[in-house]
Amino acid sequence: MKSINPKDLSSKDNYKLLSGSVIPRPIAFVTSLNEEGILNAAPFSFFNMVAGTPPLIVLSVGRIKGEIKKHTGRNILQQKQFVVHILDTDLLEKMNQTSAPYGDDVSEVERVGFTPIESTDIAVPGVKEAKIRLECQLFQHIPLEEDGKCQNDLFIGKVVKYHIDEQIYDNGRILADQLDPIARLAGPNYAKLSETIFLERPTKGE
Repeated sequence: MKSINPKDLSSKDNYKLLSGSVIPRPIAFVTSLNEEGILNAAPFSFFNMVAGTPPLIVLSVGRIKGEIKKHTGRNILQQKQFVVHILDTDLLEKMNQTSAPYGDDVSEVERVGFTPIESTDIAVPGVKEAKIRLECQLFQHIPLEEDGKCQNDLFIGKVVKYHIDEQIYDNGRILADQLDPIARLAGPNYAKLSETIFLERPTKGE
């Protein structure tokens, strides 16, 4: 067993070890609006759910040299709203294209050929092709600081409306096989669901 102190590693090397260890990760495909009304879209794998009551999701967005440069981070702070999508593997190529370094005046949604769709409870549109859309309002913003420096921002979003494709919805449950979600591994590697393991939770301790 190899033991490594994170303090002995560069930021890049820590990222490699963490992103290669914490796998597979779900991907949030996030749409947000800038001040000019341009619809931005980008994928993030530092993402998960954190509570059911209230329904909360969490998203970590990295800074660039300590500044909030990424469109998603800036837009969420300005508008206090965003949409999280869970995309299926058929949309992987389009999703990947949105991660290119487009300028502020370019909508990644339009550039890669996604179809914008109006939200019902917030002003930020979503993407019609997604089987799941979660309309979110900003619940809490936490700059992640250490030694007076901040390299990441944690955004906690409160889900205010679910939009779910009827083909993957069954009596209050999501059909994972029908959803066929994209998962993230390390580097430029992705994964999909292969085998589902059913295991009842124990009702008594021994």
